Amino acid sequence: MIPLDEDKVVKAVEKASKFVVSVSTVTLVSDYMFYSMPVSGIGSGIVYNEKGFIVTNNHVISEARQINVTLSDGRIYEGKIVGGDPLTDVAVIKIPKTGLTEAEFYDSNKLKVGQFVLALGNPFGLVGGPTVTAGVISALKRRIQAKGGPIIEELIQTDAAINPGNSGGPLINLEGQVVGMSTAIIPYAQGIGFAVTSNTVKRVADEIIRFGYVVRPWLGINGVDMNPGIAEYYNLAIDFGVLVVSVIENSPAYYADIRSGDIIVQVDGERIINMNDLLTTLWKKKVGEDALIKVVRGEREFSFNVKLAKSPFY
Repeated sequence: MIPLDEDKVVKAVEKASKFVVSVSTVTLVSDYMFYSMPVSGIGSGIVYNEKGFIVTNNHVISEARQINVTLSDGRIYEGKIVGGDPLTDVAVIKIPKTGLTEAEFYDSNKLKVGQFVLALGNPFGLVGGPTVTAGVISALKRRIQAKGGPIIEELIQTDAAINPGNSGGPLINLEGQVVGMSTAIIPYAQGIGFAVTSNTVKRVADEIIRFGYVVRPWLGINGVDMNPGIAEYYNLAIDFGVLVVSVIENSPAYYADIRSGDIIVQVDGERIINMNDLLTTLWKKKVGEDALIKVVRGEREFSFNVKLAKSPFY
């Protein structure tokens, strides 16, 4: 049993309960005769700002035909999707209501393993306010692959119980500040849940509210993961990193003189093992920022300062 200041826990929950909402959805699915049938779903959300913007998981609302948001005082509003990002599982919806109590977000870069956290949400669609579970941060910078979806990076792992319906709800500290947003559970594991970091939620939500989608920096290469088989077949010097298959004309990589056959092994001093590492590292940066990219070309190493551009594929 972890010794805790009970008063502090109660105050944190009271503070957070005001910005936790329930998100109910209706999705159309086809049966074996191809007839469409409405299917109800339930999740949770966080009041992002007082203007009526709500953040939740992308997987909660991505296929929804109808969305209803229930506030902490029981009022129900229809929600409209502003945008969603499958790569971080963050989405924003808007309700026609202002003056909401917005969440306070903590800097997730300051989180430590062992820190006490509380998970709030609406498991199983139960009424009467959010449900609270408690635990600790058991790991940071975790990576999981959603079923049939992309790999989600930089997740918080916690042993606070995350039940069905908690998706999109906040993970808070003892000050009632949001440190993450619950995103997934592993059903075959005991006491393991995951949350998107608060910094990721804020960055993605801000861009969705501003642009309707996430603006990601673009390097302009097509590449494949290096492995021992490729290294041996082509007699290459290393067996990790990203092998540049082609460089897109007039892209940042093109102007920086990165070439086909180069192997990207570092970005800003961070080691690159595969394409996921490369994308994760680049997506931490903003359009217009410089990235120092180290490549292996033949038997030599070269470093290129690349100014990242906005992807043309949005």
